[in-house]
Amino acid sequence: MKRNEITPLNPIPSKVKEETHEHGSIRDLKEVEIVRLSEEEIEKMHEKGRADAKRRMRIRTATGRIWTTLGFLLAFAVAAFALMPIVLTILDSFMSTDEIKTNYSAVYNSLSSASSETKVYLSSTPKLKMIPDMVSFSQYKTLLFLSPTYLLKFWNSVALVVPIVLGQILVGCLASYSFARYRRKRREVLFFSYVILMLMPFQVTLVPNYLIANKLGIYNTWWAIILPGVFSTFSVFLLSKYMRQIPSSYIEAAKLDGANEWNIFTKICLPMCKSAVYAMAILLFIDYWNMVEQPLILLEDSSKQPLSVFLSQINASEVGVAFAASFIFMLPPLLIFLYGEQYLVEGISRSGIK
Repeated sequence: MKRNEITPLNPIPSKVKEETHEHGSIRDLKEVEIVRLSEEEIEKMHEKGRADAKRRMRIRTATGRIWTTLGFLLAFAVAAFALMPIVLTILDSFMSTDEIKTNYSAVYNSLSSASSETKVYLSSTPKLKMIPDMVSFSQYKTLLFLSPTYLLKFWNSVALVVPIVLGQILVGCLASYSFARYRRKRREVLFFSYVILMLMPFQVTLVPNYLIANKLGIYNTWWAIILPGVFSTFSVFLLSKYMRQIPSSYIEAAKLDGANEWNIFTKICLPMCKSAVYAMAILLFIDYWNMVEQPLILLEDSSKQPLSVFLSQINASEVGVAFAASFIFMLPPLLIFLYGEQYLVEGISRSGIK
């Protein structure tokens, strides 16, 4: 007989006698029938099991596809809702001022800046046109060539933001390396007392900054904004969490090879923290590019104020120029974010920030 071959047999009655229990009671004899199935019956059972498994798999696959589709539609709706203001700003920047006023007249008549004779509540639905009737570049011509104020404010923003970003990267790298290498018990207390300043809103520290700038004689100068920005605590918090994840075996091996602290910092820690430094630079640039309160308080001279302050001062009669200025204003942070998106995601995820 071959192995695993099943031969159909008639039911064989057999008697099984159970053993006596510990308490001395004896069960009755029972007849147990051993039934041997034929090959056809076994095949039918297997076929039924496979059919049930396929049916459950189809149901599970269909349910998974339905949930995946619903999740995709929800994510698409949220993304479209979030990107709608940016898309409208870009498209409306190519409309003429008359066309913009025609489309959004219901909105402009309800604003607080409207005159008391024309100010009304929204009585009609504004027309949100995605495609302009006639593409116009006159507002860009006025903004870039006929109005030197915009370019002056643009370079003011660059002159303020770039030193802040570079200085905070330098200070943050050095301070975070010190916190990561400082092994005494007072390290956590010092780190907590230093980073607790990050929990305070900058409106709280704005008045002390104003008083200190007045005392140092740097009020109404760019240094009143650059110096507080350079010594901000955010970069120290981000990089300290990152540098503490560097294995100590690397540093010990470098010490055995004769490396000093500067070589360890420049050749081991900084290369391993490259993604975190990129992420920090992107976040700092976006944050300080959009600052408004600091220049308004610390820069009395309007010629020294950045572009972010100038956008709020454009007249309502030049709404086409306002849309064009807004589009050009958001280009630098948008390009930087798209270029360094992978570094931003990696740096934030590995630093442990939620």
